[in-house]
Amino acid sequence: MTTMTLRGIDDTISCALKERARREDTSVNTVMIKILKESLGIEKKKRTAVYDDLDHLAGTWNEQDSAEFVQATAVFEKVDEDMWK
Repeated sequence: MTTMTLRGIDDTISCALKERARREDTSVNTVMIKILKESLGIEKKKRTAVYDDLDHLAGTWNEQDSAEFVQATAVFEKVDEDMWK
């Protein structure tokens, strides 16, 4: 392994690196190596897209909502025997 020194890092970059290291619970050195590998194309950046724009539509039913839905759609469970002869 080679040791290198990077000069000219201003306060903005320094703060951003430290914050990212804190968020990722790792060292600034590890963050720098990861950034360098990704930007040089040595490693692909791991992308995890989190979409929450439809959260208000999913998983928000309570027991009453569920019961009303089952009652409203119960007619679809009924089979017309005469139609299927």
